[in-house]
Amino acid sequence: MVIRGIANLTVAEVEAAVAKGARFVFYEYCISLLVITLRKPTDVFFLQPNDLGIVRGIPYALLSFFFGWWGVPWGLVYTPLTLFTNLTGGREVTAEVMAILQSPIEQP
Repeated sequence: MVIRGIANLTVAEVEAAVAKGARFVFYEYCISLLVITLRKPTDVFFLQPNDLGIVRGIPYALLSFFFGWWGVPWGLVYTPLTLFTNLTGGREVTAEVMAILQSPIEQP
């Protein structure tokens, strides 16, 4: 799993930021080619408390808006779902990511 935005942070710093309102989200995009429709998640983004999630979701919403509708039937189903997810700030996965970050590293 790739997490964007935590490159130089320790787990303690991430925990402190999450306590102040930071969160982890991912976005989705949809691309269709008549009979094939792909609905894919993006990398996970670490958003600081003052970051607006919708700003990072706009490029993925635009990608889905222009290239998602063309698949029948799933393009017509998945495109509105991805637009909703992206334009509401992404899908929050803070609890799941924090559980992974706080888990002990297994040594072979």
